Amino acid sequence: MSHEIPPRLSVLRLGHRRDRDKRITSHLGLTARAFGADEVILAGERDPSALETWDSVAGHFGGEFLSRFEESPLSWLRKVSKSGEVTIVHLTMYGRPWRESIPSIPTDKPALVVVGGTKVPAEVYHLADYNISIGNQPHSEVAALAIFLDSLIGPIDEESKFSGAKMKVIPSAKGKVVVNDDEE
Repeated sequence: MSHEIPPRLSVLRLGHRRDRDKRITSHLGLTARAFGADEVILAGERDPSALETWDSVAGHFGGEFLSRFEESPLSWLRKVSKSGEVTIVHLTMYGRPWRESIPSIPTDKPALVVVGGTKVPAEVYHLADYNISIGNQPHSEVAALAIFLDSLIGPIDEESKFSGAKMKVIPSAKGKVVVNDDEE
Protein backbone atom coordinates (compact mmCIF):
# COMPACT_ATOMS: atom_id res chain seq x y z
CA MET A 1 0.00 0.00 0.00
CA SER A 2 3.04 2.29 -0.14
CA HIS A 3 3.23 5.29 -2.40
CA GLU A 4 5.81 7.91 -3.21
CA ILE A 5 7.63 9.32 -0.19
CA PRO A 6 6.97 13.03 0.49
CA PRO A 7 10.08 15.18 -0.09
CA ARG A 8 10.33 15.85 3.65
CA LEU A 9 8.57 14.03 6.45
CA SER A 10 8.44 15.46 9.97
CA VAL A 11 6.77 14.18 13.14
CA LEU A 12 5.52 16.62 15.79
CA ARG A 13 5.23 15.17 19.30
CA LEU A 14 2.58 17.42 20.80
CA GLY A 15 2.00 17.79 24.55
CA HIS A 16 5.07 16.01 25.91
CA ARG A 17 5.19 15.75 29.72
CA ARG A 18 8.78 15.18 30.82
CA ASP A 19 8.16 13.00 33.88
CA ARG A 20 5.17 11.05 32.60
CA ASP A 21 6.01 10.64 28.90
CA LYS A 22 9.81 10.36 28.87
CA ARG A 23 10.02 6.78 27.64
CA ILE A 24 7.07 6.84 25.23
CA THR A 25 8.26 10.10 23.66
CA SER A 26 11.75 8.68 23.28
CA HIS A 27 10.30 5.62 21.53
CA LEU A 28 8.09 7.79 19.34
CA GLY A 29 11.13 9.65 17.99
CA LEU A 30 13.10 6.44 17.49
CA THR A 31 10.16 4.92 15.62
CA ALA A 32 9.82 8.05 13.48
CA ARG A 33 13.47 7.74 12.49
CA ALA A 34 13.43 3.97 11.90
CA PHE A 35 10.30 4.14 9.75
CA GLY A 36 11.52 6.92 7.47
CA ALA A 37 10.82 10.34 8.98
CA ASP A 38 13.46 13.01 8.45
CA GLU A 39 12.79 14.99 11.62
CA VAL A 40 11.07 14.87 14.98
CA ILE A 41 9.85 18.02 16.68
CA LEU A 42 9.22 17.98 20.42
CA ALA A 43 6.53 20.23 21.89
CA GLY A 44 5.23 20.49 25.43
CA GLU A 45 7.62 20.47 28.36
CA ARG A 46 11.21 21.11 27.35
CA ASP A 47 13.16 17.85 27.62
CA PRO A 48 16.77 17.88 26.43
CA SER A 49 17.16 14.16 27.19
CA ALA A 50 14.72 13.19 24.39
CA LEU A 51 16.60 15.33 21.87
CA GLU A 52 19.93 13.94 23.07
CA THR A 53 18.66 10.35 22.70
CA TRP A 54 17.46 10.93 19.15
CA ASP A 55 20.65 12.73 18.14
CA SER A 56 22.82 10.03 19.72
CA VAL A 57 21.03 7.20 17.92
CA ALA A 58 21.29 9.04 14.59
CA GLY A 59 25.00 9.61 15.26
CA HIS A 60 25.64 5.94 16.00
CA PHE A 61 23.27 4.27 13.54
CA GLY A 62 23.60 6.73 10.64
CA GLY A 63 21.36 8.77 8.46
CA GLU A 64 20.37 12.39 8.47
CA PHE A 65 17.77 12.83 11.18
CA LEU A 66 17.00 16.13 12.83
CA SER A 67 15.39 16.82 16.18
CA ARG A 68 14.38 20.08 17.78
CA PHE A 69 12.10 21.67 20.38
CA GLU A 70 9.15 23.87 19.36
CA GLU A 71 8.28 26.45 22.00
CA SER A 72 4.89 27.49 20.53
CA PRO A 73 3.46 24.48 18.69
CA LEU A 74 -0.05 25.83 18.04
CA SER A 75 1.25 29.12 16.69
CA TRP A 76 3.75 27.22 14.56
CA LEU A 77 1.04 24.81 13.32
CA ARG A 78 -1.16 27.76 12.37
CA LYS A 79 1.66 29.20 10.24
CA VAL A 80 2.39 25.84 8.64
CA SER A 81 -1.29 25.30 7.89
CA LYS A 82 -1.77 28.80 6.49
CA SER A 83 1.25 28.45 4.18
CA GLY A 84 -0.34 25.47 2.42
CA GLU A 85 3.16 24.22 1.67
CA VAL A 86 2.95 21.24 4.06
CA THR A 87 0.36 18.50 4.37
CA ILE A 88 -0.62 18.16 8.03
CA VAL A 89 -1.66 14.66 9.12
CA HIS A 90 -2.99 14.25 12.65
CA LEU A 91 -2.96 10.70 14.00
CA THR A 92 -5.97 10.29 16.28
CA MET A 93 -8.26 7.43 17.20
CA TYR A 94 -11.15 9.74 16.22
CA GLY A 95 -10.04 10.18 12.60
CA ARG A 96 -10.93 8.56 9.31
CA PRO A 97 -9.61 5.04 8.67
CA TRP A 98 -5.96 4.99 7.59
CA ARG A 99 -6.37 2.47 4.80
CA GLU A 100 -8.91 4.75 3.11
CA SER A 101 -7.01 7.98 3.78
CA ILE A 102 -3.39 7.22 2.87
CA PRO A 103 -3.90 7.04 -0.91
CA SER A 104 -5.27 10.60 -0.92
CA ILE A 105 -2.30 12.15 0.94
CA PRO A 106 -0.29 14.20 -1.57
CA THR A 107 3.34 13.24 -2.07
CA ASP A 108 4.47 16.33 -3.94
CA LYS A 109 5.03 18.44 -0.84
CA PRO A 110 6.39 17.91 2.70
CA ALA A 111 4.25 16.15 5.29
CA LEU A 112 3.96 16.83 9.00
CA VAL A 113 2.56 14.04 11.17
CA VAL A 114 1.12 15.29 14.46
CA VAL A 115 1.07 12.83 17.36
CA GLY A 116 -0.50 13.99 20.62
CA GLY A 117 0.44 13.11 24.16
CA THR A 118 -1.93 14.90 26.49
CA LYS A 119 -5.40 15.96 25.39
CA VAL A 120 -5.00 17.45 21.92
CA PRO A 121 -6.52 20.92 21.51
CA ALA A 122 -9.60 20.93 19.25
CA GLU A 123 -7.87 23.45 17.00
CA VAL A 124 -5.39 20.75 15.86
CA TYR A 125 -8.29 18.78 14.32
CA HIS A 126 -9.18 21.86 12.26
CA LEU A 127 -5.61 22.75 11.28
CA ALA A 128 -4.90 19.21 10.04
CA ASP A 129 -5.52 18.39 6.40
CA TYR A 130 -6.14 14.78 7.46
CA ASN A 131 -7.29 13.38 10.80
CA ILE A 132 -6.43 9.69 10.51
CA SER A 133 -7.02 6.78 12.83
CA ILE A 134 -5.16 3.50 12.89
CA GLY A 135 -8.04 2.16 14.94
CA ASN A 136 -10.86 3.55 17.03
CA GLN A 137 -9.84 1.75 20.20
CA PRO A 138 -7.34 3.13 22.72
CA HIS A 139 -3.82 2.19 21.66
CA SER A 140 -0.20 3.32 21.70
CA GLU A 141 0.75 6.39 19.69
CA VAL A 142 4.07 4.67 18.93
CA ALA A 143 2.26 1.73 17.33
CA ALA A 144 0.00 4.09 15.40
CA LEU A 145 2.98 6.03 14.06
CA ALA A 146 4.80 2.83 13.00
CA ILE A 147 1.76 1.49 11.14
CA PHE A 148 1.06 4.84 9.51
CA LEU A 149 4.64 5.46 8.34
CA ASP A 150 5.05 1.89 7.08
CA SER A 151 1.80 2.20 5.14
CA LEU A 152 2.66 5.64 3.78
CA ILE A 153 6.30 4.99 2.87
CA GLY A 154 6.66 1.24 2.61
CA PRO A 155 9.92 -0.59 3.21
CA ILE A 156 12.96 1.56 4.01
CA ASP A 157 16.21 1.03 2.11
CA GLU A 158 18.39 1.00 5.21
CA GLU A 159 21.67 1.20 3.26
CA SER A 160 20.75 4.55 1.69
CA LYS A 161 18.53 5.96 4.47
CA PHE A 162 21.02 5.29 7.26
CA SER A 163 24.35 5.83 5.54
CA GLY A 164 27.36 6.82 7.62
CA ALA A 165 26.49 4.48 10.48
CA LYS A 166 29.12 3.82 13.15
CA MET A 167 27.11 0.82 14.35
CA LYS A 168 25.08 -1.63 12.31
CA VAL A 169 22.86 -4.47 13.46
CA ILE A 170 23.26 -7.56 11.28
CA PRO A 171 20.08 -9.67 11.10
CA SER A 172 20.57 -12.99 12.85
CA ALA A 173 18.24 -15.91 13.54
CA LYS A 174 19.85 -16.38 16.95
CA GLY A 175 21.90 -14.01 19.04
CA LYS A 176 22.95 -10.42 18.57
CA VAL A 177 25.35 -9.34 15.84
CA VAL A 178 26.49 -5.71 15.87
CA VAL A 179 29.25 -4.29 13.71
CA ASN A 180 30.92 -1.27 15.29
CA ASP A 181 33.07 0.83 12.94
CA ASP A 182 35.04 2.07 15.93
CA GLU A 183 36.30 -1.49 16.49
CA GLU A 184 37.28 -2.19 12.89
